Amino acid sequence: MHVTDVKSSSSQAPRLNSASMFMSVFLPIFLLQPAEGANATISCIDDQGNAVDWFYLYKLPRPHEQPPEEGLKYLLLEEQSEGWAEGGGLVGDATGALGRSLGPLYEDGELGYILYNDQPPEQRRVDDTNRGGGHTKGAVLFDSRQGFWLVHSTPHFPPLKTKDKFSYPDSGINNGQNFICVTYPLERFNTIGEQLKINQPHIYDCDIPESLASSVPSMAALCKHRHGPKNSTLHASFSSSNRSVALLSLGGTQFISFAKGASFDNDLYHSWVAPALQTDLLVQFWRRSTGILPSDCSASWKVLNVDQLSPGGRVTFKTTEDHSKWAVSVAGGGLRGGAWVCVGDINRNMAEENRGGGTVCRQDAVVWKAYRAAALECESCTGEVEKCESAWLYN
Repeated sequence: MHVTDVKSSSSQAPRLNSASMFMSVFLPIFLLQPAEGANATISCIDDQGNAVDWFYLYKLPRPHEQPPEEGLKYLLLEEQSEGWAEGGGLVGDATGALGRSLGPLYEDGELGYILYNDQPPEQRRVDDTNRGGGHTKGAVLFDSRQGFWLVHSTPHFPPLKTKDKFSYPDSGINNGQNFICVTYPLERFNTIGEQLKINQPHIYDCDIPESLASSVPSMAALCKHRHGPKNSTLHASFSSSNRSVALLSLGGTQFISFAKGASFDNDLYHSWVAPALQTDLLVQFWRRSTGILPSDCSASWKVLNVDQLSPGGRVTFKTTEDHSKWAVSVAGGGLRGGAWVCVGDINRNMAEENRGGGTVCRQDAVVWKAYRAAALECESCTGEVEKCESAWLYN
């Protein structure tokens, strides 16, 4: 199956090919069903234990003066959903979507995996980041047929394979966190590995068995040089400062991966994603860091910082309580809309302009509505905080 690559240099944002953007491929639904036995194939799994093509998970922040369990509640959005639904338990439960999906990592069986995080589990302090490489967080698991790519925002997650069981870190309780899980066929993972090479991730645990290495040479190279940010040879082998690529999921849904390296030296969202997707964006990111970039209306496409949000209307909170990194089209249609949603691992601040990172985007009305409705107040380009609609229209 052909996957269209859309490449760019750091000086010019790409125009995504419309034919590839809206390509749809029918695949029998049985491809997503687990074979006989629990977790017989590697896939994103929902709260009920069903193999799914994709899901979005929003871990809500812990309300002030509430017990820790209140900071482990989450919302889930998956195929055929009408919007955000409350999770079936707590985010650290082995029977939840994250626990079920990552569960095979802690069982016997031959699979390839790469765990990467600029704040890996072995670090004791949440602010003790690996500043030598990309600001990236995620997990890749696959077998000889298929697997999934999980992109997220949570420090110290997931646990190393040697821990023998799934768990969720205490450091991820207080603030909001976001996750996107997508199931892909095996042939897609070499392209994913190339995207990760650009990101320069801090890989803290990995294994690519010999039986799978020839199918995913980029993943094998990443694992061989697991401290890649310090290894110039690995990054030099794939010298692009940034690249966007279309990734077709196992079930035929198209996603767009945007990956930038340190040499891109610019803001991911305003300088690249917004013009590439031809849409104004509202961006949620971690605001409790130095050198925050203000909302930007200086070019053809506006990028506004979210200031207050309420995913699913369950609870309202400020972005200073949310460690998530996501972007959403301001409008669902029209000349400046497009119903785009992007979930990634990099913020809008000066330091991260010259660090690797990325986001995974898709165009879907239901997913767009869920994220767009979550953004209540935004910072206008004059610096005022107001309702996102007003901040967008009058600046």
